[in-house]
Amino acid sequence: MTVSPAYQVLADRLRTEIISGQLRPGERLPTEPQLCEQSGLSRSTVREALRLLSSQHLIVTTRGVNGGSFVAAPDAHALGDSLSDGVGLLMANGVVTADDFLEVRRMLEVPAAGLAAARREEHHLAELEQAMFDPDQDGLDRKIEAHAAFHLAVAAASGNSLLGLVVRPLYNMADRQSVERSAPPSMWREIDEDHRALLVAIREHDTGQAMTIARAHIDHVRPGVLPPAHTNTPVPAVARLRELP
Repeated sequence: MTVSPAYQVLADRLRTEIISGQLRPGERLPTEPQLCEQSGLSRSTVREALRLLSSQHLIVTTRGVNGGSFVAAPDAHALGDSLSDGVGLLMANGVVTADDFLEVRRMLEVPAAGLAAARREEHHLAELEQAMFDPDQDGLDRKIEAHAAFHLAVAAASGNSLLGLVVRPLYNMADRQSVERSAPPSMWREIDEDHRALLVAIREHDTGQAMTIARAHIDHVRPGVLPPAHTNTPVPAVARLRELP
């Protein structure tokens, strides 16, 4: 049985108090001397525990007369970045496969598109329109940025803040961007066509169509820029919709 280091044990206790709400955002933690007295640990060990909590965006430490360590206010972007780093590390080490990645996208983004169509407001439509790109004229960096922005805007339009947080890591990963950089120009035209079709469905509050387009889009924009298993060449989502009964 592996024994956790002392700083980890202290950090875990404080993390539990923060996550459970026992310690509220903005509330000051006990001082370093107080934590030393309470835990029986050295000051260097206590500081290591606080550094760990700070790296996890759970506390903020300030210096000066009124300084100290305070429970951090929830920050969705910081949490999303942490999730992105974790998912990227798992993929880099083969723990999470491309198929796992695609399966999670289906589970999250298809219902998100339906919710977006049902709940969207005018400002969501504006955000989706701003995330459009020209597949022939825009540079690669702009297309990658716009692709991520569009899907994050769909998640935001769902009205579910937790969904937006969970989806964010799927579009922040360096591994994903490396795949997108290898995508042929034809793939970007298909992505653009799918995005525009999905925007129309969301604008018209057509939940069923939005979910169908989102599912077809994910099936043809595969990790590694591979076509779907059931066809020899990628087919734009809107083209496949015409073939549906």
